[in-house]
Amino acid sequence: MVKMSVDSTAQQTIQTAALKSDRFRLEREADWIRLDEIITKMEKGKARRLSDDDILALPALYRTTLSSLSIARDSSLDADLIAYLEGLALRSYFTVYGTQTSFARWLKEFFSGSWSRAVREIKLDIWIALSVMIAGTLLGYTLVAGDSDWFYALVPGNFADVRVPGASEEALRGTLFSAKEQDGLGVFAAYLFSNNAQVAILAFALGFAFAVPSILLLIHNMALLGAMLWVFAQRGLSTEFIGWLSIHGTTELFAILLAGAAGIHVGRSIAFPGAKSHLVAAKEAGMRSAVVMVGVVILLICAGLLEGFARQLIIDTALRYVIGGSMLVFWLLYFFVFRHNQMESGQ
Repeated sequence: MVKMSVDSTAQQTIQTAALKSDRFRLEREADWIRLDEIITKMEKGKARRLSDDDILALPALYRTTLSSLSIARDSSLDADLIAYLEGLALRSYFTVYGTQTSFARWLKEFFSGSWSRAVREIKLDIWIALSVMIAGTLLGYTLVAGDSDWFYALVPGNFADVRVPGASEEALRGTLFSAKEQDGLGVFAAYLFSNNAQVAILAFALGFAFAVPSILLLIHNMALLGAMLWVFAQRGLSTEFIGWLSIHGTTELFAILLAGAAGIHVGRSIAFPGAKSHLVAAKEAGMRSAVVMVGVVILLICAGLLEGFARQLIIDTALRYVIGGSMLVFWLLYFFVFRHNQMESGQ
């Protein structure tokens, strides 16, 4: 008798809950269905087919759905209903508040303004990074000039063939112009590209530590280049070496410069947030620097293509300078002249 009474009570509880859930659904289901239809059209790219009433009702329908979801959870209503409302609320959130843009549109905006604007916004950090890179090059050059043993500490041992302190002019010139001897220098160029790509990523990633690791990475990386420059300069081949390097080096080093500046920007924003909180300053700097780093990847890809093809096909020093200098001028115009004037004229 007691068991039958318990079973009856359980059935009544279930029936009451089901009735409550059905009533809840009937009272609000029309709004959910309308919201679902609007969201579905927008997800399919048919937003233009929506009426003005639907567009104006979208925020209110979204808030109504959130309210329904909250009540459903608090009242422990049907699990399927809760799952449906959660899915509808999530889709609505991305539609109402999410960034509505295609990849093609994002790419167009990136190249036509957002990348160059992000670079200009960290101009101070670019000057800091440039100063550090120049100092690193001078440091490597000076150290090796004072004591040639520093060369072996700065340059990896697997590149210590003919390009070492004391090498003859003929041997060094052969590495720059002789097709037979270019393989060794090509390996060195490939190493520089790989190393610089790693430095770019690390210089940005470690910027959060008040930019100190980023600065040290830039100094060490450029000291290697300074050491190698001295080896060629001691035989009067600095012009030829810089020309050989400039084909891909102007783009590659520009990428290093921007990556280092992005890391410094993050670190400097954390160390000196100004009137903002540390968290807000770090967030804004991180978002700005992330845009710059997307561009750095593009620069490194361009440098890799130049290193892989133009450097091996062109052996005339003057032409090497023309290509390297043209690339540098192009990037400077793109970031600091052309886009800047274009945006000002549009205001």
